[in-house]
Amino acid sequence: MSDRRIQWCLIGTSALLGSLCTIAALNLFSRWSTKMKNKRTSTLVNLLEESNASSGPDALFGISGMRCSGVLNNLSGKELLKDEVVSEQLTRNIQFFGMNSQQRVAESYVVIVGLGGVGSHAASMLLRSGVGRLLLVDFDQVSLSSLNRHAVATRADVGIPKAICLQKHFSSIFPECRVEAKVQLYDESSEEEILSGKPDFVLDCIDNIDTKVALLSACVRRSLKVLSAMGAGARADPTRIRVADLGESSIDPLSRAVRYRLRKDHGIEGGIPVVFSVEKPKVKLLPFKGSSGEEENPSDYQLAELPVHTEPVVNLDLNHYRILHQRLLEHEELLYGSAEVLVGVEEVCYIVKELWHGRSARDQSSRDVGRKMWRSVNELMLVRWNREQPASVSNLILLKFEEADAHETTTIENIKEQEPEFHDMVTAVLKRAMVDFML
Repeated sequence: MSDRRIQWCLIGTSALLGSLCTIAALNLFSRWSTKMKNKRTSTLVNLLEESNASSGPDALFGISGMRCSGVLNNLSGKELLKDEVVSEQLTRNIQFFGMNSQQRVAESYVVIVGLGGVGSHAASMLLRSGVGRLLLVDFDQVSLSSLNRHAVATRADVGIPKAICLQKHFSSIFPECRVEAKVQLYDESSEEEILSGKPDFVLDCIDNIDTKVALLSACVRRSLKVLSAMGAGARADPTRIRVADLGESSIDPLSRAVRYRLRKDHGIEGGIPVVFSVEKPKVKLLPFKGSSGEEENPSDYQLAELPVHTEPVVNLDLNHYRILHQRLLEHEELLYGSAEVLVGVEEVCYIVKELWHGRSARDQSSRDVGRKMWRSVNELMLVRWNREQPASVSNLILLKFEEADAHETTTIENIKEQEPEFHDMVTAVLKRAMVDFML
């Protein structure tokens, strides 16, 4: 037999074996699928009968305005794991957690607020871990630009609300999970609707600071367990991801801004676990709108004109910042009769180091670094830029003692008229603080 004929015989034999294996597999799958279909249909009929007998057709679909997937979601975790398909799907989880722990997971109820690049992946992994009930909350829709980071969305999902998109895909991954979708922006008016029901955990995956602060403060007030996702955009090093208390995440700008707002508006100092990255962003993120509500101009961030803020060599330790903070408190008490200071030692560190580079606002040259710089801090103090506004992170400048005395005797209008360049420089620096703290 020629080599060519042998080759064709081998190819034909392989094709035949492949076809037979495929047919056999399809027959097995068909029988299994029919069995499961009959089982699910029977369960669905029972649920529909119970629903009609109790509270009407809406009972199957959960809370009004929400839609639920899954026909076994009325079972306890123990009963659910007795289902042969569920137990097989979660077999690796059961081996890892143990049956008792997996039952607790199956009986858990988790609320995920924010379903973008972070929230969609978090919700997806919770589902695949066998969590029995999920509430998905997001007001936004799937866009083409979000497909690079969304957990399950495809081009066919563009324009669909993110919550509904996840609910749809989740129904084909783990249909036994009760998945409720809420197409809504979280705010104070929706707090009761979203956070009631005693969730075992709340995941904050929100990228809007106002909404984020509102959700976190509500969770603290309700004594709900919450985990908050902080800054990770434009970062690429997974080894720099940290989980810590909000009070310890001083490196991350978003954490810093959230912590400032929580302390200022709600008196919350910490006690909230957060996930964040200590890596500096690779590029400047371009939001559609800035903190003022005006649209950002991408040309502002071109390399040729990108302002570079080099990190200053400020040789200070924590005690120096505490001294400056205490000096500010005493100055406020002496001059205004009350210590209306909206910054702590951490914000003082940011103001001195990041905004004013350890030098007087009237001396922003780079001639003094290292040892000379920290010595000069002994002659510096923080004062209000605008005396009509409180001592906040966006209204404090660093001046020498004699400069501070002179500043207290003038007005912003006089400075703008007599020293326009200095006025514009300070205004720009303080505006940067507003952006960094998302004020």
